[in-house]
Amino acid sequence: MTSNPNDWSDQSWHIKSVRILDPFTGVDSEGDIYVENGHFIDYPTAKMTVVDARGLWAVPRLTDMHVHFREPGQEHKEDLLSGSRAAAAGGFTVVATMPNTDPVIDIPALIDWQIRRGQEIGLVEIWPLGAVTKGSRGQELAEMGMMQRAGAVGFSDDGHAVGQARLMRAALSYATTLGHPIIQHAEDRDLSQGSVMHEGQVSSRLGLPGVPGVAESSMVWRDVELSLLTGGPLHVAHVTAPGSLEALHYAGTRGAHVTAEAAPHHLFLTDQAVAEWKADPVTKVNPPLRPEAFRQALVDAVVSGLVSVIATDHAPHHRDEKNAPYLEAPYGISGLETSVGTVLTALLHSGRMTPLELMARMTLGPHRALMMDYPGIVPGARADLTLIDPYHRWTVDPKQFYSRGKNTPMMGVELTGRAVGTMLQGKWTMREGEVLG
Repeated sequence: MTSNPNDWSDQSWHIKSVRILDPFTGVDSEGDIYVENGHFIDYPTAKMTVVDARGLWAVPRLTDMHVHFREPGQEHKEDLLSGSRAAAAGGFTVVATMPNTDPVIDIPALIDWQIRRGQEIGLVEIWPLGAVTKGSRGQELAEMGMMQRAGAVGFSDDGHAVGQARLMRAALSYATTLGHPIIQHAEDRDLSQGSVMHEGQVSSRLGLPGVPGVAESSMVWRDVELSLLTGGPLHVAHVTAPGSLEALHYAGTRGAHVTAEAAPHHLFLTDQAVAEWKADPVTKVNPPLRPEAFRQALVDAVVSGLVSVIATDHAPHHRDEKNAPYLEAPYGISGLETSVGTVLTALLHSGRMTPLELMARMTLGPHRALMMDYPGIVPGARADLTLIDPYHRWTVDPKQFYSRGKNTPMMGVELTGRAVGTMLQGKWTMREGEVLG
């Protein structure tokens, strides 16, 4: 990718000879893209800087609807600045931030603060998610209406399931008036309490307490029924269990407003990674890495569109926390900077999906799940764009991450495909691996 002159602060761009993959309009064709004053236009001007993008993809509004940026209160793990840098490095222009911070994002002032801070940083657009219940304690609904008016695009107690069916029913009913979904971390704590990985042959061999897939799927089935009862929009976070996929299929046949996401690490890795890493906590994530049969079922669900979103569940931690024994270490994998390479390697280069289908799971899918609008690469639309080299081969080195969290079991894995340019509202935030600003 070259430009002449090489001034990344220019405002007018002619992105030349690029493969345009636009799931919002259904376009998959080679062509040129013109950007001026932060928006796409349909003609070139004399003052435009030319970017030779032969061999690259141009994808609009790459969105991760599930990230943990940890601020306020846990800045030693990540903050909005380091998280924004990691997102730009990974090719993302929009991220939805989970509210399980300290304090929990459960009031309008904190929603407004996150949006304003994201605008000050200027590397990625931050869409805050508000808590479903006050303090995410699962006892009383938070003021979701007030948070929605402040800019929240959804509501979640992620890290904890909304366990009380009465509260979940009320939240889904409330969400029918808000235009954004309830995002559920599906987990029956009675079944998962004390577990640290998937219950199966690997956990038995390692002597680690495991959790069965039904701890997830039983909660998904309950929430699907509640969505059907209330008409409320439900989104299932980081789905992994075949029983959950059956519940999603059931929801679809009955017209329920239910969507779901898969995380790249669940599409790429299995619980064998826990053994291969000798029970290193970099493999500890919730929901846990599952067996190969689970992984294959999840891949099939993403391919078919039953699971319409790929989201990282980017969960950075300080290295001292992840250096604790497996039973004590926190859950989480840092995924923003490996996401594109992981899903291209797992789903595109394996021949399972076309480029347009795959990019839809990272653009159109999140927008539909969050009930947000974006027109795509059309004249007048805001120029949020990612350039991807689908054949760039690279080896994951977390020391090179912009994220403060280096916790990833992808370390040392060779991936094929990488974002090489990120543009937010007509301005480059990342070029050739370097985050700008």
